[in-house]
Amino acid sequence: MMWHQWHEGAWGYGSCCGWHRGVIIGLVLLVLVIGLIIWAIVALVRHGRSGSAGRGNGALTIAKERYARGEISKEEFQQIKKDLS
Repeated sequence: MMWHQWHEGAWGYGSCCGWHRGVIIGLVLLVLVIGLIIWAIVALVRHGRSGSAGRGNGALTIAKERYARGEISKEEFQQIKKDLS
């Protein structure tokens, strides 16, 4: 009787099934961690691409606004546009 109680453990599972559950839970956690790392890398790469493209577009918008306010000449605006494309 005592051996049977010890064998079942705190959760009441036999040793043949208990370690299977532990392995499955461990594998699920491993897959989740790896998935999270991959997701983070993909998000950083996408953010880097959109950030560099957005800066060029933002610079052109700023140049247009400066030209509209008369802060830069038409030649300066054309040169900025040429440099950004």
